[in-house]
Amino acid sequence: MTPLIPGGDRTLATHEIFMPALSSTMTEGKIVEWLKKPGDKVERGESVLVVESDKADMDVESFNEGFLAAVLMPAGGTAPVGETIALIVETEAEIAEVAAKAPAAPAAPATPAPAPAATAPAAQPAAAPAPAAPVPVAAPAPVMAAAVSAPASTASGRVVASPRAKKLAPQLGVALEVLRGSGPAVTGAAGGNGAAASAPAPAGQAFGSPGESVAFNTLQNAVNRNMVASLAVPCFRVGYTITTDKLDAFYKQVKGKGVTMTALLAKAVGVTLARHPQVNAGTSADGSAMAYPAAVNVAVAVAMEDGGLITPVLANADTTDLYSMARNWADLVARSRTKQLHPEEYSTGTFTLSNLGMFGVDRFDAILPPGTGAILAVAASRPTVVAGKDGSISVKRQMQVNLTADHRVIYGAQAAAFLKDLAQLIETNPESLAI
Repeated sequence: MTPLIPGGDRTLATHEIFMPALSSTMTEGKIVEWLKKPGDKVERGESVLVVESDKADMDVESFNEGFLAAVLMPAGGTAPVGETIALIVETEAEIAEVAAKAPAAPAAPATPAPAPAATAPAAQPAAAPAPAAPVPVAAPAPVMAAAVSAPASTASGRVVASPRAKKLAPQLGVALEVLRGSGPAVTGAAGGNGAAASAPAPAGQAFGSPGESVAFNTLQNAVNRNMVASLAVPCFRVGYTITTDKLDAFYKQVKGKGVTMTALLAKAVGVTLARHPQVNAGTSADGSAMAYPAAVNVAVAVAMEDGGLITPVLANADTTDLYSMARNWADLVARSRTKQLHPEEYSTGTFTLSNLGMFGVDRFDAILPPGTGAILAVAASRPTVVAGKDGSISVKRQMQVNLTADHRVIYGAQAAAFLKDLAQLIETNPESLAI
């Protein structure tokens, strides 16, 4: 969109930069940093600012060449999707006139004053800044976006860094491969016996201090909206007890090859979903029809250290070989830590896996993500005294899984059949997952 701003006896042509929709669930974005300042030359396709969406930090690139004339929302500010946040002019001579006629930018959010030092030092997380007041929404314009964050290296040695960081590094003489990422850490990625096994959080972990009121951050707000929306879905739950002795033994064989329990369970779920397409189905955007995805994409719920959840997606979990899936999972987790996942890597799940087994819980129910048909909650595997059909007594390792399903799409018999087949695969033939 190119608005015309009166300029004496002539009309000035400007190009607007809008707050982009970086994901299907994003309704507003927070400006992390302006990479250009007013007066700077801007090339077509060049990154102008960094925006924090509901799940990741992304570079926003310009579709127009010119000069940045005015910034209408400062770094730290929040604007709804489609809101004009900056103006670009075609010539340097137009900058001053357009800047003078542009609306004044709101003040940048104030940085909270540091709390007085306590007699005994204690770690206290700072309160998140309150979001800026929403402003009228303009029609969105196309933007190009690319993930950005502090650089880091994956287990495979690949440097994880934004295009801007890679471009600046040689100019500044910085070796990206030796730098350490500064983004929020994922609260564990793969351990214990479950899908998103993570290191236990410190005892008494909190996002604020007693007496404080802490605003939800962008990711938490996105999760909150999804959870509230899920309340309108008619869900039901089905539980199943699965013996894991053979799975545990097979895991010991493949663990040394880089396979995590997360990848193992995701593979088992993917293979079983391929045989039960109804459980892999969801609802259309308007809720008027059942939607059958073309692929089996298993999303795994991962808690972020600073609050909220993200669901990296293991695409084509039914056909991807186990070892490739394990490598993909390691890469997804590494980029989750630095908020570098692309939207399709966290928003295309057709079925979700959630796990609290690393905390020793024996059962729990998970909340269904809107649009999908089911989510599987995985609890801890533990030694259990089991009575055999012949009356014998033995000790076996067992875990409880609970399926939460949308009753508009999945019926009880279908959910039970899926769990029965999943249990049979895990209990009798887990070795087939590596074939």
